[in-house]
Amino acid sequence: MAAILTAGLIVYGFWLIAGGSGRDMEADGAMALRAAIQNAALQCYVVEGMYPSGLAYLEENYGLQINSDDYYVTYEVFASNLPPDVTVDNKPR
Repeated sequence: MAAILTAGLIVYGFWLIAGGSGRDMEADGAMALRAAIQNAALQCYVVEGMYPSGLAYLEENYGLQINSDDYYVTYEVFASNLPPDVTVDNKPR
C-alpha cells in the first residue's frame, strides 16, 4: 500500500512540475515577443528617425511576425520620438 501511495505522489509531483514549466514557457514567449517588438521599433527609429505608429508598419517593413492566436498585443505611441508602450499577454487556452 505504501508503494502505491509513494508512486502516486511521485506521479503527482511530476504533473505539478510539468504544468509549472508550461506556464513558464508561455511567460517566456510573451517576454520574447515584447522584446522583439521593442527591438524592431528601435531599429525603425535608428533607420528612419521616428518610432512607427503601429505594429502593421513593423510587420510590413521590418519582418516582425506576431502570433495573434496565442498573444494579445497592445502598442501605444505617445509621440514619434518616444518609444512605444508595448504590452504582450498570453491568450487563455
